[in-house]
Amino acid sequence: MKLRLNRRHLIACAVLSFATLAVADLPSASPAAMGMSAERLQRIRPVIQKEIDNKQMPGAVVMVVRKGAVVFSDDIGVKHDAIFRAYSMTKPMVSVLAMMMVEEGQLQLADPVSKFLPQLAKQTVLADPMDASKGTVPAVRGTTVQDLLRHTSGLTYAEFTRSAAARQAYVDAGLFSLENGAKWITLTPEQQVEAFAKAPLQWQPGSTWEYSLSTDMLGRVLEAVGKKSLSVMLDERLIKPLGMKDTSFVVPADKAQRIAEPLAIDPLTQKPFPPMLDLTKAQGNDSGGAGLATTADDYLRFCQMLLNGGTLDGKRYLSRTTVALMTSDHLGPKVATPVQPGELLMGVQGYTFGLGFMVRQGQGMASVPGSEGDYAWAGAGGTFFWIDPKEQVIGLLMAQTPGPQRQYYRRMIKQLVYQAIE
Repeated sequence: MKLRLNRRHLIACAVLSFATLAVADLPSASPAAMGMSAERLQRIRPVIQKEIDNKQMPGAVVMVVRKGAVVFSDDIGVKHDAIFRAYSMTKPMVSVLAMMMVEEGQLQLADPVSKFLPQLAKQTVLADPMDASKGTVPAVRGTTVQDLLRHTSGLTYAEFTRSAAARQAYVDAGLFSLENGAKWITLTPEQQVEAFAKAPLQWQPGSTWEYSLSTDMLGRVLEAVGKKSLSVMLDERLIKPLGMKDTSFVVPADKAQRIAEPLAIDPLTQKPFPPMLDLTKAQGNDSGGAGLATTADDYLRFCQMLLNGGTLDGKRYLSRTTVALMTSDHLGPKVATPVQPGELLMGVQGYTFGLGFMVRQGQGMASVPGSEGDYAWAGAGGTFFWIDPKEQVIGLLMAQTPGPQRQYYRRMIKQLVYQAIE
């Protein structure tokens, strides 16, 4: 008797085989069992393979979780255990560490940063960010821990700001170099705090959402509170307990060959990409905003803990109420958003910002699928994740695509995952 398998069954088996190759020590299941279409998930590989064939990207690891089980895992042009520069996907982990310390009563969201970093007690602000000749004025209030978590601190990134005055102020303070870029990551923690104290803020604290070095300053606050380096606290409190085996600020020599690299030439400019962060050596400080290296399996475990409401494998890291607080709107109508979080990350509207994540406000506005309350963030090197509590979906794209095309890939993977939900 011959066993007859139709095309749909074969596809389902293929997708399940991807999921069982490496599942981040999480359960795996067939897509159908979790309410997703195996056939439609199979659209992911050819779309990414086309980008690789056209020399637009070097490869990617894609993982999808639904209802607590890995339903799709594929490695396209790169090995599954590749180590990626997380860059700004460091920020959510540092934000979670901060909220763990808030839960323990070590600090409060309303605390002024100067309580822990006295050097910042007398902050000044550019009177007009677009006109350096107008000088500075005193801050109307101090930057708070909440401001750091939601990027309303008044800080900026000199690399991205539209204010020439702020950029020059960061150069003068030693946070940025017009020739070499991000000096802030080369400074010792003490030097970095002193540089923050020298540079005027671009905006009055609490007034404006501006993506910034806020999480780097938050790292210095946590070190002052915890009396340990940020790397040690993350390792002790999150990385090791979560079973994140390949996540660290420095990649050991015996793992260096696994570091994923971008294409040599930017496909949009036809010029070499600027050098990326050297993961094999320690920087001047543990950058809370950009310093971690990680893998798809590792970061998926962090995401699953959040989707579970703060628990994983029987251990609680955050309360359900704290996760809800972090993934709520913390901007409201009074905080200006010259560039919305979703516009920065994916080139779309419809997102506000919580404490470490951008958060979708509703079904409409955003030109990508999702649910009200889904939350996400990404890294400048091309990594991206989102968590959708309503659909119980986690999507993870790990790639090293540092050019502006990374916005396109984030929109692309969201569309490909949501179209597979039955």
